[in-house]
Parts: sequence; structure tokens; C-alpha cells
Amino acid sequence: MKTLITALIIVAAAVIGYNAFLFSVDETEKAVVLEFGKIVRVIEAPGLYAKKPVIQNVVYLEDRLLSVDIKPAPVITVDKQRLTVDSYTLWRIQDARRFTETMRGVRTNAEQRMDDIIYSLLRDVLGQKTFEDILKREFLSEVRANAQKQVADFGISIIDVRIKRADLPETNEQAVYQRMMSERKQIAERYRAEGDQEAQRIKAETDRKIQITIAGARKQGEELKGEGDAQALEIYAKAYNRDAKFFEFWRTLESYKLSLANNTTLILSTDSDYLKLLDTIPAKDAKP
Repeated sequence: MKTLITALIIVAAAVIGYNAFLFSVDETEKAVVLEFGKIVRVIEAPGLYAKKPVIQNVVYLEDRLLSVDIKPAPVITVDKQRLTVDSYTLWRIQDARRFTETMRGVRTNAEQRMDDIIYSLLRDVLGQKTFEDILKREFLSEVRANAQKQVADFGISIIDVRIKRADLPETNEQAVYQRMMSERKQIAERYRAEGDQEAQRIKAETDRKIQITIAGARKQGEELKGEGDAQALEIYAKAYNRDAKFFEFWRTLESYKLSLANNTTLILSTDSDYLKLLDTIPAKDAKP
């Protein structure tokens, strides 16, 4: 039992002695050693270090990239748009000594100062920009540079300033939405008008080509027809010249074939030239 008590006393003494004489710094921290409130040492490398018991204490600072949300900034842009801008800042402790001297090593103190500074800068800069400029976000580098100048004495380095969102009031949202719809309708109507114009042009060009093709076909057809008629007349003329009486006889028969078809009735004079050939045909009832 005494051995256990002795062991516990030794362990407790070791813990108390460690906390009184030693302290450790890991990779994510910086340490500032204070003696009666005065900075006597700044430690940035990780490891185990010694300190004076009772009279010295250690303040640990973050050595990582930090983020702070900036309170929403209501602004009115140059083109009279009302916006509520929600932003954040990325920062880190650059100079541990200056940070401890000015901010007492308290992170919330630094965040409060940055919130005030960046909020004011955003309102001033955004008030000089149009809504489209804000959407491009190219002005944020200007805000970051101006903010860095104001916090440099605090041992703070501002890495970046970003906008999470820029919201319009509900009434403005509806107005912008209606304007966007109107613009899109105008664009759609312009595209439709251009399409109709192009369609009419294509149709007119097609109709022109069709008329040219038809005219060419008709011309070629008339030429072929004329050539055929000429050849037919030439053939008729040659046939007529070879045997004029036979040709006349044959043409008369063709005429009868067409005229007397389908029980056709003809009323002609008995001395008509058209009946001369019929007179040469003997009647069925005639006796030899």
C-alpha cells in the first residue's frame, strides 16, 4: 500500500514538475513565453522547451490557415441594385510577438478587428461597382490589399477575401428575374426572325432553281419535240415522194379508221372527195 502511495506521489510530482518547468509546442502552434506580462521569448519550431516556474507562462497561438466569416454587408451598387453580400476571410498569424502585443494573443480579438475593417472596405468598394462587376469579383484583390495595410501592425497576414454569395432583396430578385425573362424573350424572337428570314431566302433560292430547271426541261422538251416533228415530216415527205398515190390511199384509210370508229355517223354530199375511196368498195349485197 505504501508503495502504491509513493508511486502516486512520484507521478503527481513529475506531472507538476513537468507543467512547472517544461512545455511543448506542436507543428500547428506558435508559443509566446511571458514573464510578468512581458514577452521574453517567441517559439515557432515544434519541440519541448523549459520555462521558469511560477513567474513565466506560455501563450499558444495557431500557426495554421484560419477563416473568419464577415458579417453580411448591405450595399447599393452604382446601377442602383440593392445587395446583401456574405463574405469570409482567410488569414494567419504572421508575427507572433506583434499579435500578442496588440491582440493579447486572443484570436477572437483579431477576428473582431478584421470583421470591422473588411466590412467597411467591402461596403465602400461595392458601392462603386455595378452588379456585373460584383459578379466578376475582380475587386476582391483590392479589398485584400487595403485590409492588409490596416492589419499589418497587428502581426496578421490576410491571405484572401472571398464572397460566399451576393443576394438580392426579394423584390429586386423578382424584378431582375422579369428583366432576364424579357431579355431572353427578345433574344429568342431575334433568333426566330433570323431563322424565318433565312428560311425565306432558302425557299426563294430553291424556287428559283426549280423554275430554272423546269424552264430548261421545257426548252429541251420543245427542242426534242421539234426535232421529232421534223423527222416525222421528213419521213412523210420521203414516203410521199416514193409513191404519192399509195401514200394518199394509206392516209385516207387512216382517216376512215379514226372518223368511222364507234358507230360514227357522217353526213356528206354524194360527190364528196372524201367518199371516192368508199365508192370503189363493192357492197355486200351486190351480185356479180
